[in-house]
Amino acid sequence: MMSWAARFRLRQYAKASLWIVPLFGLLLGVALAEAATAADGAAWLPKTWDYSATTASTVLSSVVGSMIALLGFVVTIGVLVIQQATGTLSPRYMRLWYRDRLQKAVLATFTGTFAFAYTLLRSIETDSVPNLGVTLAGVAVSVSLLLLLIYLNRFTHNLRPVAIADIVGRQGEQVLDHAAAHVRSASAPGGAPVPADPATLVRSERGGVIQAFDAPGMLSLATRHDCVLVLAASVGDFVPPGGTVVEVHGGATAPARDRVAGLLALGAERTIEQDPAFALRILVDIAIRALSPAVNDPTTAVQVLNHIETFLHAAGRVGLRDHYVLADGHGQPRLVVPGRSWEEYLELAVTEIRDYGATSVQVCRRLRALLQGLLAALPDECGPALRAELALLDDAVERGFDDAPRRADARTADSQGIGGRRAQDTPREPPASDEAGP
Repeated sequence: MMSWAARFRLRQYAKASLWIVPLFGLLLGVALAEAATAADGAAWLPKTWDYSATTASTVLSSVVGSMIALLGFVVTIGVLVIQQATGTLSPRYMRLWYRDRLQKAVLATFTGTFAFAYTLLRSIETDSVPNLGVTLAGVAVSVSLLLLLIYLNRFTHNLRPVAIADIVGRQGEQVLDHAAAHVRSASAPGGAPVPADPATLVRSERGGVIQAFDAPGMLSLATRHDCVLVLAASVGDFVPPGGTVVEVHGGATAPARDRVAGLLALGAERTIEQDPAFALRILVDIAIRALSPAVNDPTTAVQVLNHIETFLHAAGRVGLRDHYVLADGHGQPRLVVPGRSWEEYLELAVTEIRDYGATSVQVCRRLRALLQGLLAALPDECGPALRAELALLDDAVERGFDDAPRRADARTADSQGIGGRRAQDTPREPPASDEAGP
């Protein structure tokens, strides 16, 4: 049987593929053309649908040529997206763009209309014209043009960095909420400790990034063998060839290593399915590219910080821990999953933006407003890490601005960077050693 990891990789390939859905459209177009030919000549067809062989050939030939031209046009748009993503956005965003359902629907409609018209064209004879098919070909062209206009509208609006940041941020929040709900439903009562007894190690046969794991499958496997499975690395971590991926603790008989390894998918790069930090990584990449000397667009970085703040609000309310213990139906601990702490999410969100934007008044002011807003809205346990980041921002401002007036301006919190409502800056408050985040 195909393992869960193999099925996951197959699903990922299908989601990112730009040829599978158009292929189905091609086959559907051929089938519909055959059905239209078989239904031709029915008594219920109106007489206005009658075409001469010359007219039908001209119409269908035009449809075939136009569909090929439109396919080339969509491919050209795809090349522009790649150039835009690699130049001013983040190459990691391409994994999400490949999965756009509207784009696949447009390609499938074009290939289906092409196959439909070409199949009908072959069936035209002097005394036999597929009248129904020719009319339906015109309808298919109209639908194709409508979808193309919708696609162009979406393309022109969603290629802006801020629109992409909104899409990526919302997807990351959805993954975070889904993971939190699953953890709450399967957490061991009382929070069982991580097993410390000697373990059987399951190693990876090849290197790769941990993309996802089958939590229900691991819980079921650990229950059958009366053992505890401990993931040795987090989703998103790279595991070298021969590296430990799972530790098996206890149990009368240890589960087969290949069975355990088959419940954990490795790949060439991270995915967003079980890795909300990957969405945050993309947001930060877009912001720091905007701050590069070649682009020099701090306003885009400030706009992306709006979506980063929204994500951090969601992460701060989840109740993050450095590991999670999941239990079976009887409440017995069966699976230990490493997690990301609030401090790690916060460090990922602001460190590089602070470093690259340390000489931008706009970025420094927006970062301060972000940190102070989170400090006021999130639970107290998030406070030490936020105060530590505020102290680091103060140090960056001290280094980045030589004159006192500009330093004071950069130390003012502003939710718009420049031009928004100012909040009175608080004096620098270095965090106590027992409160600093890790």
